[in-house]
Amino acid sequence: MPDVHRTIDAVWKLESAKIVGGLARLVHDVGLAEELAQDALVAALEHWPSAGVPDNPGAWLTTVARRRAIDHIRREQRNSAIESDVPYAESPEPQDDVLRLIFVCCHPALTREARVALTLRLVAGLSAAEIARAFLLDEPQVVRRIAAAKQTLADEGVDFASHASPGRLDSVLEVLYLVFNEGYSATAGQDLIRADLCREALRLGRMLAELAPAEAEAHGLVALMELQASRSAARIGPSGELILLHEQNRGRWDQLLIKRGFAAMLRARALGAPPGPYVLQAAIAVCHAQAPSAADTDWPRIATLYDALARLLPSPVVRLNRAVAIGMARGPAAGLAEADALLTDPSLRDYHLLPSVRGDLLARLSRRAEARREFERALTLTRNEPEREFLRRRAAEMGQVSPLRETFGEAVSGFLARDDLDAATLRSYRQTFGRLSRALGDSFPLDELTPERVAEVCTTAWGAAAGKTWNRHRATLRSFATWSSRPALAAALTRRPETVAPRRLISPDTLAALLSEPRHSVRERTLWLLLHESGAAVTSVLALNVEDLDLEDRRARVGGRWVSWRSGAAKLLPELVAGRAAGPLFRTDRRPSPSATADRCPHTGRARLSYERAEYLFKQATGHTLRSLRGR
Repeated sequence: MPDVHRTIDAVWKLESAKIVGGLARLVHDVGLAEELAQDALVAALEHWPSAGVPDNPGAWLTTVARRRAIDHIRREQRNSAIESDVPYAESPEPQDDVLRLIFVCCHPALTREARVALTLRLVAGLSAAEIARAFLLDEPQVVRRIAAAKQTLADEGVDFASHASPGRLDSVLEVLYLVFNEGYSATAGQDLIRADLCREALRLGRMLAELAPAEAEAHGLVALMELQASRSAARIGPSGELILLHEQNRGRWDQLLIKRGFAAMLRARALGAPPGPYVLQAAIAVCHAQAPSAADTDWPRIATLYDALARLLPSPVVRLNRAVAIGMARGPAAGLAEADALLTDPSLRDYHLLPSVRGDLLARLSRRAEARREFERALTLTRNEPEREFLRRRAAEMGQVSPLRETFGEAVSGFLARDDLDAATLRSYRQTFGRLSRALGDSFPLDELTPERVAEVCTTAWGAAAGKTWNRHRATLRSFATWSSRPALAAALTRRPETVAPRRLISPDTLAALLSEPRHSVRERTLWLLLHESGAAVTSVLALNVEDLDLEDRRARVGGRWVSWRSGAAKLLPELVAGRAAGPLFRTDRRPSPSATADRCPHTGRARLSYERAEYLFKQATGHTLRSLRGR
């Protein structure tokens, strides 16, 4: 029995993308396609343990899933009284369906996070729990993200029968590389590398390159991932510690992956297209792979390639990598100048590799005290334990900070330890100093802190914030400057005008048109009308229970207050609560989880509709927030 289940798992990983892709082309709904494919998987779990694994398990699953899809289409046609041929006679190559599915998962209407989650779910066949573990998220959060992505695709009316759009290739490649990078250098947790994510990204990348052989960037990405993956074993020491590239035992590099990377690079170059971002990055990886030792690395060549990459893709991360290459090719002072230019980039303010790179360059310049501060600052920004241990070791190698000089962290601790601060003020102050500590480091000498440096950090952190937010942080720093007898520290921070944006209320005509659209469910229409007619807070309305409703008097009690409504909501409520005597009034539309128990409908097991999901649905429909409905 366990062997059969393992076989089913393996077959599902290999075949699920083909099955879901083919079904999506038939039923024009990726969510329904996945449900039908899951039905076929359940059928296999029921039949294979007793009947045995079929000779062609993939074909068995595909056949069962297609039959259920065809039955669904025929039912829909009977229900809608439409006479047409069921589109199942023509069957394109399964791999072509996989390519379509990859491009569908990377639709531009989806956020980057949604694309990654949906690709791993539908194309890689990972469960929501596996995705949650990989990216250190809660499983319900992943489920919501995937459900919202499917709904967005349905709302966009994606054409599943058409071939992949070439214009979407960049998005597909980006998602695959994001997945690979998360596996190659995990954001958080106890493991430096998540080999399963690397393998999935490589598998999908190879598949994409085979299905799109004329796309040089697809081959370039495969080459890049193959060459980076070849160094995986050498990146980890005997105790799980991080080993930097120049310290790695190159004899442990995987020569098979290197050869495959070189072959993919040759295919990319043979196409004759101008090199794109992935081909350029693969060329950099080739330079490392060809060097017999770290000392033999062609750093001038790598710096030149990074110059070209920065012109093509001038992202802060690319510029930081370029700073490393320049530091190796032209000296640490040149590299440090490039890295220092990135200190005011808001997108890198919490990126641990910026202070880590600066620390290394400062150490090479024998500025050990500054290097230690940078390594300690990087330590506070990373959540990956092997990286944290590596940074602790590097900081310790730089020696101890002089105990005679008061540090920024010590001064802040004294400022916050006063007895005259209430809880709210203390919480606000900690938000301000938390950001400054991440930017400066707790060991930064207080006597080296200048007004210009304070202004630089504040502008990077809150430069785009509203006037009220800026002024709050400014007031905190002014108080600290006065307390520490350094009033000039906040002198460069000027007060900003505060403006209160008027609340946008949805017009009655817009609301009436919205409620008349049949595509909106009775749940959404009732919620929107209740908010509009009651004027109650969104959280109060979402907290309503069926048993608390007084339909005759048009009111309900929640949290010690009454929520009342008028005739519009009164007409919809009976339909919404039909057959229910208790539980959340507004329920999620997803199927219940077997392990879920709290705050559930006793009739269906469905959870209470969350504020985030309700807000998302209304924004999708109108562009407004739910607060715009509170017209009373």
